[in-house]
Amino acid sequence: MSRKLKEKAEELGINKTQKHIFICAGADEGKCVNKDEGQKSWKYIKKRLAELDLAGKGGIQRTKADCFRICAKGPLAVVYPDGVWYHSCTPKVLDRIIDEHIVNGKPVDEFRIF
Repeated sequence: MSRKLKEKAEELGINKTQKHIFICAGADEGKCVNKDEGQKSWKYIKKRLAELDLAGKGGIQRTKADCFRICAKGPLAVVYPDGVWYHSCTPKVLDRIIDEHIVNGKPVDEFRIF
């Protein structure tokens, strides 16, 4: 592995990852959520994880995905390594997912797909 790649991964805290949340933030077709709403959720999760000092070296990674192909009740999110999928991930719902699932380890059943 190149030294530069390893240094960048360490700078981002990849080597300290405990959980990784992926969020579909508005595919171009906008079948499950309009793109503006998806982007609002994406911006919120980035800001909130940073405010809580969880992002990167805090052990939580986040990735914006284009589409999870379910195309219903979006934005959708999935938390790994737990494999828990969520629907209706507005900023208010993401707040609960961060607090209850990511921080305290208890999935939010009300918005859980599986």
